[in-house]
Amino acid sequence: MMKDKVVVVTGASRGIGRAIASQMAAADAKVVVSARSTEALESLVDEVRKQGGEAVSVPTDISKSSDVQAMFDAAMNAFGRVDVLVNNAGITRDNLLVRMKDADWDAVLDTNLKGAFLCTRAAAKIMGKQRVGRIINISSVVGEMGNAGQANYCASKAGLIGLTKSVARELAKRNVTVNAVTP
Repeated sequence: MMKDKVVVVTGASRGIGRAIASQMAAADAKVVVSARSTEALESLVDEVRKQGGEAVSVPTDISKSSDVQAMFDAAMNAFGRVDVLVNNAGITRDNLLVRMKDADWDAVLDTNLKGAFLCTRAAAKIMGKQRVGRIINISSVVGEMGNAGQANYCASKAGLIGLTKSVARELAKRNVTVNAVTP
């Protein structure tokens, strides 16, 4: 089912993102993995290649438009298409609201929400031309219910759910589905 599909996974250096990239590669997808950590990405690419799969790593700060464009350019140069985007990258900077620093609010929203927006926009341009694609956003249950000490994280994940719903309506006519998973 995933044979020869090209899957871009953000936040692939560890945790959920690494597991998703590994599983996609095991299902015969070609994977493009991104994160800020180059060492972890290279070890993942080595694992995939040792198992006979195809993978490229692109160190990316997804909060920067130029980095995101470079990541999608690399995916297109390597494989000629993008079939699936998994917006997994995310960070936390937990603190009570009254103690939260502006920089911590901005860092979380820039990575978790703006990064997903930038990646989704870049993928939508490619997938829209292809007239097919899948975008999967990794949100969180706290985006629906909140959590003390995580106002920034909860706001970013709630925003991601709203972004998902809106973009799903926009891209449906191009056979591009957009969904959120809330672990």
